[in-house]
Amino acid sequence: MQLDTYLFYNGDCAAALELYQAAFGAQIAALVRFRDAPDGGNAPADWADKIMHAVFVGGGNAIMVSDGRYGQPRKEYSGFTLSITTNDAQSGERVFNMLAEGGNVLTPWQSTFWTQGFGMLTDRFGVPWLINVVHESEAQPA
Repeated sequence: MQLDTYLFYNGDCAAALELYQAAFGAQIAALVRFRDAPDGGNAPADWADKIMHAVFVGGGNAIMVSDGRYGQPRKEYSGFTLSITTNDAQSGERVFNMLAEGGNVLTPWQSTFWTQGFGMLTDRFGVPWLINVVHESEAQPA
């Protein structure tokens, strides 16, 4: 069995992918637009360039994404958080700040008793994130 994450962006998927590429170097492994489907995905003309399905990879983990179904109301994400662990506080803070731009900071970037850097936020697309710096005893040699 394989368990995957699939996020829907209600028309903002391309912008979300651009942010994740810039913030933490996500690589686009697959991308299909509605226009690529034989029947156009039964989407209206203004959705032809929207993303029907894509996969991005970050840190060895794949996440599937889509613009979803046209005409569907935006739903709030709840009940989960995507977690990113960085190797140092500087890169963690950079990722945190990029994801926080236009979003909502829940826990400001800070040093804690368990790590040099930690913060929680929802990005401007409503996706919840937790950024944590690996504890020195857990760090892998480069």
